Amino acid sequence: MIVNWLFKQMMRFQVFMYRRSGGKRMGSLRGMPLLLLTTTGRKTGKQRVTPVMYIRDGENYVVTASNAGRQQDPAWFVNLKANPQTTIEVGEQTLNAAAHQASAEEKNRLWPELVRQAPFFADYQKNTARDIPMVILQPTNR
Repeated sequence: MIVNWLFKQMMRFQVFMYRRSGGKRMGSLRGMPLLLLTTTGRKTGKQRVTPVMYIRDGENYVVTASNAGRQQDPAWFVNLKANPQTTIEVGEQTLNAAAHQASAEEKNRLWPELVRQAPFFADYQKNTARDIPMVILQPTNR
């Protein structure tokens, strides 16, 4: 229980610092850029903010529901499936976005680029039996 509490406090601190600095502080992890993803809880209806790594695909942002190679999907992914309208914060910019899970064809194109930029994602896939989903976030207010 204490580990979960500490993790939540660290996440809150990271979100605070990201927002306060416009993404200049705590805006990357393991060499990958971070964005703040706001989802709506599928059960509670509450807004949840999660820092997630991303790659770009043209105008779109692509995030990966790896959950560090765990067997279950991360909560943010389950929430996005229930409500794909979301908000993302990238640096100082806040964008509304529509989310969809990458099709097999899209993932076949995007996964190698992700692994090129962040090789540890290949290890995450090796550590889990599930196929790690990728999510395309398409800004709707550019």
